[in-house]
Amino acid sequence: MDETTRNGHFSRPDPDELRELLDDTTNQAPTDGRSLEFLYDVPLQVSVEIGRSRILLKDLLKMGEGYVIELDKPASEPLDLYVNSRLIARGEAVMVGDKFGIRLTDVVGAGDRIQKLG
Repeated sequence: MDETTRNGHFSRPDPDELRELLDDTTNQAPTDGRSLEFLYDVPLQVSVEIGRSRILLKDLLKMGEGYVIELDKPASEPLDLYVNSRLIARGEAVMVGDKFGIRLTDVVGAGDRIQKLG
């Protein structure tokens, strides 16, 4: 059986090994021949959350053009950036040409992100 599988399922990576691979205190490639380059083409789902709301079905059915839904987050608070449903950073909305973008103001540390993998 392949090392990456256990009982036919992929096993979770070892957090210490991930920490070593993702350690951003050095900009050098790992000395044992391992590299993260094989991950560069993996597609990730990126989403930005501006807030949340709970509504009743009867209100949902009343919605039409111009209907406003109040969100739970004050306008002055930063937006949340998620990658594959994991909080990665916070930031503020910006215009990029005729599209919206997000300027990151606070990035979750690599150690925190690794701990949340398990």
